[in-house]
Amino acid sequence: MLAKMHLHKLLAIHRTQDTQHFDQGIVTATLVGARIRALRKKNQLSQDDLARLLGFKDRQTISAIETGVRRVTAEELVQVAEKLGAPLDYFTDPFRLVAEGRFSWRHEGADTHQLEEYERRAGRWIAAFRNLAPRVERRTPLLRRTLGLTRRSSYETAMEAGARFAADFELGSVPATRLASVMERDLGILVLMVDARRGISGAACRLPELDVVLIARHEVVGRRSFDLAHELFHLLTWDTMPPEHLEEALETGGRRVEQLANNFAGAVLMPTTALDRFGDWRHLSEQELVARLNAAGDELHVTASALMWRLVALRRLTKSAALALPPERLRNNRREFADDVAPALFSKPFAEVAGLAVDRGHVSMRRMAGVLDLPVEGVMELFAAHGVPAPVEL
Repeated sequence: MLAKMHLHKLLAIHRTQDTQHFDQGIVTATLVGARIRALRKKNQLSQDDLARLLGFKDRQTISAIETGVRRVTAEELVQVAEKLGAPLDYFTDPFRLVAEGRFSWRHEGADTHQLEEYERRAGRWIAAFRNLAPRVERRTPLLRRTLGLTRRSSYETAMEAGARFAADFELGSVPATRLASVMERDLGILVLMVDARRGISGAACRLPELDVVLIARHEVVGRRSFDLAHELFHLLTWDTMPPEHLEEALETGGRRVEQLANNFAGAVLMPTTALDRFGDWRHLSEQELVARLNAAGDELHVTASALMWRLVALRRLTKSAALALPPERLRNNRREFADDVAPALFSKPFAEVAGLAVDRGHVSMRRMAGVLDLPVEGVMELFAAHGVPAPVEL
């Protein structure tokens, strides 16, 4: 009885034929139906099984509910929750991803259990943006861009695609400094700088209506740059070669799709036009080569090792010369400490949507703080860091 009263209160604020509105966002019949379907499958039930469990006469009713054609009533939803053992907000919380998006994580030995928990947290940030952006007139592009590459494409073709991307989007002499803004402005990809779990360096997330990249903001700048370009490749080729859920964070090697992504990323960040100004690399002593790799890496905002393998791919440096260099002489571009200043949390577009949503009353500040895993003061600091006006409602 209490569950029914809670749900009625939640949904009674406003109703339309196919949408239920409340202060946490928008709950559509399609969203609720998709979550019922996900939970049914998790419980290994057929539509006929669930129909019998809920007392419906046939599976067509379940099919109509799961596809959003028929809106589930409050009483029916309470019954589904009780029968399938889920809390009501599993179905009604729009700031949650439930069997809706696919993640691909770049990591180095991350704990699987911790990664699953972190994915749930990241899903809340992404779902909040997806839900609130259209409500504050920040819609994502209708169409997606894609690369015409497949698993059979050559590494040279992937490099050509990366070089063309850098040229077509005018990334300039230091592409790493403009890549995130181009992804957000021209491709509609949400780029989030996050405090990631230990071992996680980045991720791509594909939703039906939104693409997202998450980057560990406390990684060195060169690593952030490479992860961003690498995840961009995955989003632009997701339909032809979807990435693995977990992949090792390597700048060279790995499975074929990862090697293609690495070659693309290297060409985006280090096109030949950007490398030409550093002169010839083939006749340098080991000491000179190490010094130039570290200095050029700093200038291009890439790691010295990524630059080294890019030069090998372009045949501007021999593989034997690269393998002869001690890795520790290139680590952190020969800095004693990784002293890069971390970028602000999340991103300006994300902060703008959050600020407008609070200011216009679509979500409370307390609710926003809970979704972002920040205290209210932390949300205010987020707005200030991105130059977003503080919302009136505090």
